[in-house]
Amino acid sequence: MDHNKKVELLAPAGSMEKCKMALLYGADAVYLGGKNFGLRAFAGNFSPEEMQEAVTYAHSLGKKVYVTVNIFPHNSDLKSLPDYLRSLAVIGVDALLISDLGVWQIARQVVPQVPLHVSTQANTCNWATAQAWQDLGAERVVLARELSLEEIKEINARCSVELEAFVHGAMCISYSGRCLLSSYFTGRDGNRGACAQVCRWEFNLQEKNRPGEQFPIAEDERGTYILNSRDLCLIDYLPQLITNGIDSLKIEGRMKSVHYVATVISVYRQAIDSFLADPEHYTVKPEWREELNKVSHRPYTTGFALDKPGAEGQVYTTSSYEQTHDFVGLVLSYDAKSGRAQIEQRNNVKAGEMLEVLTPAGKVYPLRLEQMQDDAGVAIAVAPHAQMHFSIAAALPLPQYSLLRRKI
Repeated sequence: MDHNKKVELLAPAGSMEKCKMALLYGADAVYLGGKNFGLRAFAGNFSPEEMQEAVTYAHSLGKKVYVTVNIFPHNSDLKSLPDYLRSLAVIGVDALLISDLGVWQIARQVVPQVPLHVSTQANTCNWATAQAWQDLGAERVVLARELSLEEIKEINARCSVELEAFVHGAMCISYSGRCLLSSYFTGRDGNRGACAQVCRWEFNLQEKNRPGEQFPIAEDERGTYILNSRDLCLIDYLPQLITNGIDSLKIEGRMKSVHYVATVISVYRQAIDSFLADPEHYTVKPEWREELNKVSHRPYTTGFALDKPGAEGQVYTTSSYEQTHDFVGLVLSYDAKSGRAQIEQRNNVKAGEMLEVLTPAGKVYPLRLEQMQDDAGVAIAVAPHAQMHFSIAAALPLPQYSLLRRKI
């Protein structure tokens, strides 16, 4: 392989805080959505002013911002699209993620200078489609999740366009995320950004000629979750993805927490750097797996990377998440002279609790909460209020934006 190859780690940014944390914890680029035209209507999303702030911040670090314009629009959606695209060009975003051919054509006409990436929603599953998008001027194609490592390798061999693939995060039961369940059950169109995640609901099977009779499948007392996919985790297969031609490794999760984004990005940053530094001896460290289990997730799967998943690709007994640690605080600053750190509370914490610190550099170490004080310098025994500020004594410097976590 080309040992000088630059492999991008691409992170979700559902809010300004998540954007900054993703970049600080090792992402090379972030993808985010504006208030319209994206597929995550219930993420924080970005106003024009916030988007400008995100672009300015990312560019100051030598990093990039991609904006999702990947809904499947109806006629009424198109009226304001040209002006929106022009505003993104003025802001200086690094690329647009598009899935609809009409949106693509409009973008080519009104902002020809802005690079275009083909969203995974476009269902690119073969080299012919990748070539077609390449011929239409795509700088990058985000491949469908339903591809094996071997299929990715062949697509790369037949195309010169950049390739991007999801390596971690939630999977969708519908093909490349193009789902009708949400529209059918709730009237909220998943293909226009308003998915209600109906596939996580409880279901039973009913046979046409037996009305009123319900047939559970692997049921527990809460119901049956026959459409509930496991979460994708391909950290073991980074070498194959990179050598098979993937230029950008993408993390799913614009609606996930700051804790999730920072932790997952930190792990994959270390893993990618480890592989590029010594490809022949890449191995997944146990502490990386431990970190990925600390955040909220469903049981992990390799998806379609090795073979088409069978029953083991679904979770039939619950739609709930699992995790081993809670995010309880964010380090705002550290004063070396006093040996105290300013903390913003993210979960109820008490003096004397044993926590752990995750730093933006990926270091993890234990920390006991000692000498807690409120903003007035008065000793306190607990920080019960959401996002209240307090300080603690810390023998070791706590880097700004470090996360404090508590084992569940």
